[in-house]
Amino acid sequence: MSNQHRDRVTFGIKTTPMRATYEEISRVWQEADALPAIADAWLWDHLMPVAGPRNGQILEGWTLLSALAAQTRRLRLGLLVTSNRIREPAVLGKIATTVDVISQGRLIMGLGVGGTHQPSDAGGVAGENPAIAEYDAYGLTLVSPAEGIARLAETITILKNMWTKDVFDFHGRHYTLKANQNEPKPVQRPGPPLLIGGWGTKTLRLVAEQADIWNIPGPPHNTLDYIAERSRVLDAHCAAIGRDRQTITRSVQYIVSYDDPAGDRKAILDLIDAGMTHIVLSLRSPYPSQVAHWLVDEIITPVRALCR
Repeated sequence: MSNQHRDRVTFGIKTTPMRATYEEISRVWQEADALPAIADAWLWDHLMPVAGPRNGQILEGWTLLSALAAQTRRLRLGLLVTSNRIREPAVLGKIATTVDVISQGRLIMGLGVGGTHQPSDAGGVAGENPAIAEYDAYGLTLVSPAEGIARLAETITILKNMWTKDVFDFHGRHYTLKANQNEPKPVQRPGPPLLIGGWGTKTLRLVAEQADIWNIPGPPHNTLDYIAERSRVLDAHCAAIGRDRQTITRSVQYIVSYDDPAGDRKAILDLIDAGMTHIVLSLRSPYPSQVAHWLVDEIITPVRALCR
């Protein structure tokens, strides 16, 4: 691990809002907002629980993000990641613009392919597809992995045009816009940083072409060796298009155990050794009291000390 690599490592938190109340999530975010060691905070984009009983409570991601943006002052924030299958691209662009304005320029635009028929080159987890019941319940449709990636590419083009152009038309294979206007523009210019989540080869090509940040779930969803191999695939895509690989932040989600901070520290150090420079510490609910302080004291500060 080079000194330059170590110096670039940052930490975020993710409050998975499954069976957690608004008050609980707000408490954690406001606590984290006061701790400079935590750079950013994240939600997800599901409409029903993806594990356990389907009738558990869950809040809509962008609506919740808007409320949390108004309650915080420092944290960068976003959804890890927004499903491209739930909202039309231009509607999403307007929502994201509004959140960037509310947060005074702190949004990171996290995007993913969304629900597809598996197996998915976009990076779907093998086995049962949790999106089926969710999409059926909300009248949404699954698409093929190839179509999902093509739609995501069009969405990115639409968002970037909305954030930089006064008026524009768009005629794609999947989406059509006529005389789109988006005012006000985001506070961040030319727009919020773009994070793309996934690990399929075609998705990684899109990351190389368009993204500022690449995110992938860590263990147990993906092994350390697989994450390193996927990172090499991204490097190859960057080389093929002439992009400096160092201009893409490598981000990974890691689920915190609460009862084994030593194990968490070792796992996170292994991910840093594998080249990851942004560690999102994902929290299961219920969230312990003062959990953000615990993360700083038991994980972030010791890991940074070991990286020196």
